[in-house]
Amino acid sequence: MVLQISSGQGPKECELAVGKLFGALKEEYPDIRQLSCRQTGKDCYTSIIFSTDQDLSELEGSVQWVCKSPFRPEHKRKNWYVDVSVLKMKTGDYRLEEKDLRFERFHSGGKGGQNVNKVETGVRLIHVPTGISVTSTSERSQYLNRKDALEKLKVILMHKETEEKKMQVNNAWREHYRIVRGNPVRIYKGIDFALSDIEKTTNGEIS
Repeated sequence: MVLQISSGQGPKECELAVGKLFGALKEEYPDIRQLSCRQTGKDCYTSIIFSTDQDLSELEGSVQWVCKSPFRPEHKRKNWYVDVSVLKMKTGDYRLEEKDLRFERFHSGGKGGQNVNKVETGVRLIHVPTGISVTSTSERSQYLNRKDALEKLKVILMHKETEEKKMQVNNAWREHYRIVRGNPVRIYKGIDFALSDIEKTTNGEIS
């Protein structure tokens, strides 16, 4: 599972809350692995994306931090919100491993003389996990056509992987601006970021 903690368009206090929440979750779930982040200062982040083997879907929503601002002591606001979202990551397998490849031979047509017509020099290469297939008939030997098909497949898989990564980044940033304040799934209190009993705490201000 891949999740993102985001400050959205919140102020510096929300960016600090992102870092504090990630630290608290790492202590609670030791298998968490950070994938990427956007850091704005010491312990402050607009976004942290991480993965875990745990099912943390119950954390999706807003998380409230009740604390006097450590940056603006005179500021009256004490409620800061960050968003936790589950990112829908594609699971395409674009690794190029021999066990995932299936080769098929066929008779090539067209130019090339009798050798091309009588011998199965054409090659169709199928990448089983994705179903992508490529063919090569331009060379006079099966070995060279196989090599050509592999190169074509490498280019296609690299392109597919790049496109999926771009889509994942775009999805993450769409989630970045989706903070719903109020009805938090968790509430933390104080500069030490202690988890609070959500039923005993009111939501307070909304910015």
